Amino acid sequence: MSVTRRTLLAGAGAASLTTLLASCAGFTGQPSGGSSKGSRTLTFTTWASDTEKAAYTKLIAGFEKANTGVTVKPNFVPYAQMFTNIDAQLSAGNAPDVFRAGYGQIGGYAKQGQLLDLSSSLGGEKSRFIPAFWEAVSYDGRAYGVPQQTDTSAIVYNTSLMRSAGISSFPDSLDSAWSFDEFAAAMRKLRSSLPASKFPFADNWQLAGSPRWLTWLFAAGGRLLDEDLTKSAIVSSAGTKALDYTKAFFDEQWVPQNSSTKSNTYADTTWLAGTTAMVSAGNFLLPEFTGAKFDWGVTYLPKDVRGADDLGGNALVATKGGDEELATEFLKYMVTDDAMSTFCGEALELPTLTSLVGKDLGWDAPKGVMPVFVDQATTITAADVAQLTVPASAQITTVLTDELEAAFRQGQSTATTLRNIAAGVEKAVA
Repeated sequence: MSVTRRTLLAGAGAASLTTLLASCAGFTGQPSGGSSKGSRTLTFTTWASDTEKAAYTKLIAGFEKANTGVTVKPNFVPYAQMFTNIDAQLSAGNAPDVFRAGYGQIGGYAKQGQLLDLSSSLGGEKSRFIPAFWEAVSYDGRAYGVPQQTDTSAIVYNTSLMRSAGISSFPDSLDSAWSFDEFAAAMRKLRSSLPASKFPFADNWQLAGSPRWLTWLFAAGGRLLDEDLTKSAIVSSAGTKALDYTKAFFDEQWVPQNSSTKSNTYADTTWLAGTTAMVSAGNFLLPEFTGAKFDWGVTYLPKDVRGADDLGGNALVATKGGDEELATEFLKYMVTDDAMSTFCGEALELPTLTSLVGKDLGWDAPKGVMPVFVDQATTITAADVAQLTVPASAQITTVLTDELEAAFRQGQSTATTLRNIAAGVEKAVA
């Protein structure tokens, strides 16, 4: 059976990036190659889909060829076991030299002193990256990883179901993205045209994905944390708007009742089954969507005060106390232009290097699909990233999951939900 990204996950400044990119110069970042470091072994642990595993294997072979005598021993593990194993290995003092981590996990490991501080060895690489993603691998002003890739969400729709509701044209740019009101109007049309067994939409906030709800909060002009990242800022008019708006998804039968934050079924599963007309889905799911038994397309996420999106993707980090020199060289190699282009192109993921933004990386996806995700990623801001990557991210996810479930499915009021989220977040970051 083919291993997909979904299979793996089943077990388990406020300027837009467009503005930031305009001020950044790209660097080629090509490897020097041909060096000799003696007979040495580097251990590397990651989860990986089939396409990611193939890309990693190819890149590892390239690193070994460029560094005579060096062997990289990859350990591909199921995502469900990944961090249980890493945590146990870190405690026992036998962690791998390099491992893959989500952006929201780096602050926690760095705070505990378990990651190699790369500020002096790789600090010069900073200007090569989209600023928000360098922010995502930084803690307390210091870099503890390299941003290898990102993925982001957009609206994927079933063309036939949309047409049956009289919806045949879709936003073709960030500027023309549906407003909250326009998106709600589309869902009303769909609700009136669809049978009771089908639904207009499903959001992808299931199975530890509750931080994706923050996309609606950010789009409404709100914040989860204040600028100092020490207190909650969610009790606000923007917080009320975002929560009232998303509660209506359930109240108006616009989404399946079992698609809330504690659901054990991913939103894209219901979409592929033809149960929902639209789904918020990540670009990493495109290989699975190519098997859909209906025509489909992709458009932009709705916006309100601004456009927004979730912070997907992963970084590579080095363990403190391992082979730090070789690990640093490996990390530097993995984010060269060529290596990142290879990895993102083959795995249908998005680059974090400014030099690759806007380039066709050879994605094997229907024409016009990947550019939507590329554009959508530019709505993520450095301020969003700072809130999504605090060391307490895991605890905050639990708070959001519990409280949003209570609001969506159990009748908890908006005011109570926001107060409870604020209290839980402040306890987590204290």
